[in-house]
Amino acid sequence: MEKVIVAKSAGFCFGVSRSVEMAEKLLCEGSAFSLGQLIHNDDVCNALAEKGLGLINSPDELPDGARVIIRSHGVAKSVYDTLESKHALITDATCPKVKKIHQIVSRAADEDRFVIIIGMHNHPEVEAVCGWCGEHKVCADESELRTFFDNEPDLSAKAITMVIQTTQTRTNFIECSDFLKKRCTNVEIFDTICGATSMRQEEASKLSAECDAMVVIGGRHSANSVHLAEICRQGCDNVQFIKNAEEIDMDRLKNARTVGITAGASAPAWIIKEVSNKMSEEIKIDATAAEEKEMSFDEMLEESIKTIYNGDKVTGCVVAITGTEISVDIGTKYSGFIPTTEFTDDGIKVEDAVKVGDEIEAVVVRVNDVEGTVMLSKKRLDAAKSWTAVESAVEDGTILEGVVTEENKGGIVVNVKGIRVFVPASQSGLPKDAEMSQLLKQKVRVKITEVNRGRKRVVGSIRAVAQKERRERAEAIWNEIEVGKKYHGTVKSMTSYGAFVDIGGIDGMVHVSEMSWSRIKNPAEVFSVGDDVDVYVINFDKEKRKISLGYKDPAENPWTKFTAAYEVGSTAQVKIVKLMTFGAFAEVLPGVDGLIHISQIANRRIGKPEEVLSVGDVVEAKITAIDNENQKISLSIRALSEPAPAAEPEEVEEESGEDALVYEVSETGEASGEIVED
Repeated sequence: MEKVIVAKSAGFCFGVSRSVEMAEKLLCEGSAFSLGQLIHNDDVCNALAEKGLGLINSPDELPDGARVIIRSHGVAKSVYDTLESKHALITDATCPKVKKIHQIVSRAADEDRFVIIIGMHNHPEVEAVCGWCGEHKVCADESELRTFFDNEPDLSAKAITMVIQTTQTRTNFIECSDFLKKRCTNVEIFDTICGATSMRQEEASKLSAECDAMVVIGGRHSANSVHLAEICRQGCDNVQFIKNAEEIDMDRLKNARTVGITAGASAPAWIIKEVSNKMSEEIKIDATAAEEKEMSFDEMLEESIKTIYNGDKVTGCVVAITGTEISVDIGTKYSGFIPTTEFTDDGIKVEDAVKVGDEIEAVVVRVNDVEGTVMLSKKRLDAAKSWTAVESAVEDGTILEGVVTEENKGGIVVNVKGIRVFVPASQSGLPKDAEMSQLLKQKVRVKITEVNRGRKRVVGSIRAVAQKERRERAEAIWNEIEVGKKYHGTVKSMTSYGAFVDIGGIDGMVHVSEMSWSRIKNPAEVFSVGDDVDVYVINFDKEKRKISLGYKDPAENPWTKFTAAYEVGSTAQVKIVKLMTFGAFAEVLPGVDGLIHISQIANRRIGKPEEVLSVGDVVEAKITAIDNENQKISLSIRALSEPAPAAEPEEVEEESGEDALVYEVSETGEASGEIVED
């Protein structure tokens, strides 16, 4: 091979990509079921199954109330009815182009038209379309269509609607539609082939005519993949139809200078890449092989019988696995082996750790010239690499990951790439006197601070990593902070006037007045240390590094609720909450109080509010004034009371000649002090 060309249109179509994305999103919320194989690709379906996607072949198999995804091929109308009767939570991933066919044939059924479906028998897309039809017939091609009409001579006079499976070939569509146009007097034909399918087929046709060999990637049950292979065989004699890279027959490609690759709509990009990489790697191998042919016989003989020594690093291929050892071909006169215990120390099965054909690196432990065997160790080589990585981490500050394996005197031990790293208690990141055991078996990030390979001593710090990451998070917050921005944080400490909340590297303060719309006396009424809370920025000072946070929901602002419900002149049932010498405060809504002046409590003069009202009384009052700027309300009970009977005026002798002094009283009950001449 000299060249590999991958078709631009190869791989997932829109409908398949959409259904896989919908399944991935669905599985983020928990396990679910797929009604039939989601797409015609075993590798993709197996990957989704590992994430929790179960497979059912009938809606009757679905547990009541379970979550189910309908695949891109769609299902019959009766299936929806069954799923709804089982109270299923349905995610419909039917391809929109397939949905369009359902609408066409459903309308045809309403108009009493006979439906012809051109497509593969027993294909899920075709079976789903049938479930939306009235009278119908499925025909694979023009030949089958002709035979059907020959056996049904009266059908030609009927109203006919033709649709075609989205993944059929353009040639098949043209042949079938031409036949129906000639044979039927009342026929409507819908070209429902997917545009992506047509493009893929056209490119495959051109590519196969230009290449010496073609590789078509797709599932055996994938209609569009099968058709791609058929199209490629028309232009090229050497065509392989494979599911994945493992099925490639490289021997069939040896004499091909240019090889083309195309793939069906259900083939993911990563499988196409694996196939392409495998073939590209073969091109490199061929070039290397040409150079190796120039090596003399003596050189090759010397290479095969050269002596190896303890400590040498070798690379070989696993050729056999037994219960006690793994045989490795290292390309010399010696037969290498690695004890299986090197792979099973952590309870792992050897077959899960290594397979025949795997390339493996190891170090020579012991050479037996008599038996011609070499004992190898992968662990020792890995340990040597790990020491190098740990030593480099000290110099460049690289953060390494490990698992806490034990609690030690004065700290903990972390396994990093097989190296024991001691972390002192002061560097564990836990508070003083905290139990170190709570870190056991946890994955942690460690900064290596000291390495002594000779003494096999390595010291690290978890705290240093946490501090560095906290500084980075804090800097990121300061760079993007703005008033109103929301954060999820943790209550770190409490005071009498508020609480400090860690919003991811920075502590902000929530004042007690910003905790609740109701009156609270102590922050402990709302928060506890360790609580997870959602807060927002009220204001901040970057220079002083201070942030004021709010917790109470602006949407629940009592004043906003009050102004939306009341206006001057409205009446309300209010609750007396406090008595003063000058009047009474009353709650209109929780968090909104108004003042009833003493002159507005009764329709008569009173000395103290207590003469009429008590704390806790619920009375009806009229809103006489609203001060939006200062959020103050004036209330009046008197305005809703019957006026007191007026006192009879005393008779005034006309002959006295003196003026009568009368105080004019305003609506608020206050005397004006003006004299009215009688």
